[in-house]
Amino acid sequence: MEEGKSLVSGIVSTSLKVITNPSGFYREMPKTGGFQHPVIFLVAMMVAGIVIGYIGSLAHIGISPMGGGMMGAGAIAGIIIAPIIGLAFSFIAAGILFIIWKIMGSQENYETAYRCAAYSSGIIPVTSVLGFIPYLGSVAGLFWGFYLLITASIEVHKIKSSLAWTVWGIIAALFIILSLSAQYAARKFSGEWMEKTKEMEKSAKDMEEAAKKMQETLSNMQQGRQMTEEQQKQKKQGKE
Repeated sequence: MEEGKSLVSGIVSTSLKVITNPSGFYREMPKTGGFQHPVIFLVAMMVAGIVIGYIGSLAHIGISPMGGGMMGAGAIAGIIIAPIIGLAFSFIAAGILFIIWKIMGSQENYETAYRCAAYSSGIIPVTSVLGFIPYLGSVAGLFWGFYLLITASIEVHKIKSSLAWTVWGIIAALFIILSLSAQYAARKFSGEWMEKTKEMEKSAKDMEEAAKKMQETLSNMQQGRQMTEEQQKQKKQGKE
C-alpha cells in the first residue's frame, strides 16, 4: 500500500516538475537507470489523458480524439488498449528523436533519448484539457511539447541553443500546419456528415409519413369496398 502511494506521489511530483520547471528537471534527470520508471510514468500520463478525453467527450466538449459516446466496456477497453499502442509507438518515436539528436551532435545513447521523450509526457494531463479548445488547444500543446524537446536538447544533449531552436522550430512549424489542416478537414467532414445525417433523418420522416398516408388510403379504400359490398347486399335483399 505504501509503495503504491509512493509510486503515485512520485509520478505526480515528476509531472509537476516537468510542467513548472522543465529546465531544472532535464538538468537533473538521470540519463541511465533502465526503462522501467520512464515507461511507468509514460503509461500513467497516457491513461490520465485518455480519462480526461472521455470525460470531455461525455460532456460534449470539443472533439475528443478517442471519439464520443463510448461508455462501459468500450471505455475500459480504450483505457487499456490505447496506452499499449502508445507505449509501442514511444520506442519508435524515441528512435527517431535519437537519430535527430545524433545528427545535431548529441553524444547520448538511445536510453537517454527515450527518457527525454517519456518524461516530456508529463504535460499530457494539461494538454488534454487544452485540446478541447478548437485549433488553439492543439497548437499550444505542440508548442509546449517541442519546447520540452528544445529544453532537453540544451540541458541533456548539450546542443547549442541556437541550433536546437532552429531545428525543432522548423519541425514544430510543420507539425502545427499539419495539425491545423487535419483539424480543419475533420471539422469540415463532421459538419458535412451532420448535414447528411439531418437530410437522412428528414428523408426517413418523409418516407414514414408517406407510408402512413398510403396505409390510411388503403384503409379508406378497404372501408369503401366494404360499404359498397354492404350496399349491394342490402339492394339484393330489398329486391328479394
